[in-house]
Amino acid sequence: MTNHVHLLCTPSNSTGISNMMQPLGRMYVLYFNKRYKRSGTLWEGRFKSCLVQSEAYLLQLYRYIELNPVRANMVNTPDLYPWSSYQCNALGNQDKLITPHPLYMSLGITSEKRWLAYQALFEHHVEGKLLNDIRQSANKGLALGNDKFINDVEALTGKTVSMGKRGRPTGWRKTSLD
Repeated sequence: MTNHVHLLCTPSNSTGISNMMQPLGRMYVLYFNKRYKRSGTLWEGRFKSCLVQSEAYLLQLYRYIELNPVRANMVNTPDLYPWSSYQCNALGNQDKLITPHPLYMSLGITSEKRWLAYQALFEHHVEGKLLNDIRQSANKGLALGNDKFINDVEALTGKTVSMGKRGRPTGWRKTSLD
């Protein structure tokens, strides 16, 4: 995209994404500043991420990411965007940066069947509640999944990973002690 990048990553451990993003960001800034004879930061802030329930949402997230240039009117179809994994996942073009996810591999027994099944996912755009849920989860660092998944993540981590109610909690006012 012109002002941001989407990466869909499956880490091998709990700090895998952070351990990848920190040197990646640092090295790119060095490259960019040297290349364009400038100094300073490039990024507006820390990267944004969300935990995704694979079974229910992973393929939806593929669609969201690879349809992003279409939604932005940069291309008419996802296969026309050169910086996308769509060419690999849907058309079979090899890319050594991409390791197929097991859920992607389950789309078909042969490569050709996987490509066709993947292409079929793109017959419809990501819209409505799903679009809002994906954007909100990524922007606010929330978990993306069903209620059981979110409850399990919260129980495991002790952190809130779902949207709370807006405003102050009920009973927030302190009562005066006599």
